Amino acid sequence: MSLDIKQGSVTANGIEFGYLEAGNGPLALLLHGFPDNAWTWESQLDALASAGYHAVAPFLRGYPPTEVPKEHFDTETVSRDCCALIEALGSDNAYVVGHDWGALATLNAASVCPDRVKRAVAIGAGHPRTAIEIFKIPSQLHYAFHVWLFQLEGFGEFALKENDHALIDYLWDHWSEQSVDQAHVKRVKETFSHDGVAEATLSYYRGLVRIPSEKPDYFALVTKNISVPTMVVYGAEDPAQVLSENESEFFSGEYRRELVPGAAHFVQREQPDALNALLLEWLSAPDRSVERASSA
Repeated sequence: MSLDIKQGSVTANGIEFGYLEAGNGPLALLLHGFPDNAWTWESQLDALASAGYHAVAPFLRGYPPTEVPKEHFDTETVSRDCCALIEALGSDNAYVVGHDWGALATLNAASVCPDRVKRAVAIGAGHPRTAIEIFKIPSQLHYAFHVWLFQLEGFGEFALKENDHALIDYLWDHWSEQSVDQAHVKRVKETFSHDGVAEATLSYYRGLVRIPSEKPDYFALVTKNISVPTMVVYGAEDPAQVLSENESEFFSGEYRRELVPGAAHFVQREQPDALNALLLEWLSAPDRSVERASSA
């Protein structure tokens, strides 16, 4: 790493978020997934800062040093966190890059507050309307076993905490093509050792399945076509990438899909240089929707 990564905090959407940052320039917001934390982006923080961006990677709601809420929350809360963080960090809009749960928050934010998202990158997750494809493919149901396990209150928390968070080790091994960075996984497990983190992070999964019935208006909003320019990235060895094969019709704005060789789920850790090259190319690209409007 060539640049110093600094730590800071900011209040957004009612809670205090801790974050990592590097560089100066247009805001590039990096949202991590599960089971992970903001340090997953250390290579991207460096690359984006070196290219002239203010790269900020918050620890998501429920991941210390960000506050760990005692009350349940759901995908709407997390997408509105993204919108609020952009404003709280002093910017009218931002380039938003997300992985896993951060990818879903990125795509949802592109629907909830499209004026705040200049260009989006979703890594390891496609348009929300592709999720139904999981139920058509038995191997995908098996691959996403944790989603169903985490619906079991009490048992999900028990499984996540037991044997020094052995489930976190298993998921990183299960979802990786390359050798796992054990030092990083140790940092992740330290994050999950704090009181209330298991309960808070499982709110993501329990809220996900409740949204269609409990918040139909929000569900309709985030499953419409996305107008924000979006690049979807999967590791070529990630079995879940098949879910997004035919999703281009769900994007009314500029859309691009990339598969990164030699990576599975954790592309930012497994093939950081390849991902960084894609990010720098995509984020610096001209807005083709503006070009089309100008030539009309």
